[in-house]
Amino acid sequence: MITQLRSRKSIRKYKNIPLDPQMINLLKEAILLSPSSKGINPWEFIFINDPQLLSTLSKAKMHGSGFLAGAPLAIVVCGKENSSDVWVEDCSIASIIAHLTAHSIGLGSCWIQIRNRNHNANTTSESYIREVLHIPSDIRVESIIAIGFPDEDIPVNGKPDYSKIHLNRF
Repeated sequence: MITQLRSRKSIRKYKNIPLDPQMINLLKEAILLSPSSKGINPWEFIFINDPQLLSTLSKAKMHGSGFLAGAPLAIVVCGKENSSDVWVEDCSIASIIAHLTAHSIGLGSCWIQIRNRNHNANTTSESYIREVLHIPSDIRVESIIAIGFPDEDIPVNGKPDYSKIHLNRF
């Protein structure tokens, strides 16, 4: 696991190669096995591989989602807000599991934050996505994870900043 953490990077450019169904099944299994507070599993996941839909979703935010149009797969991570007071945390954990699983099978990924972001001056990113994907009103959208074969070689994020670690007290 530490090797994966040391080498994982946020990838925003993908090769035009469809993902093998076995890879997609591994991603599905991994996120469904994610830890969840009290085992409530407040999440719902929408896997998207339709290029037209990916292009539409790439416009979900004013900035930072355009690269989704070039990804062969997206996972929209949603949560049932009324089923758990920690749905955000549980959905975030599942999102990270998606990243690490993608990396472990040779894929790249990048988080697109949706909750608390705007599509435009009048519409939230969540509302935009809810309308495009016909998501019920009681389901919140936390993030979109773009996934595909990397088509860029970017440096690893660097070395850990151990000054952020404190022993016993701050």
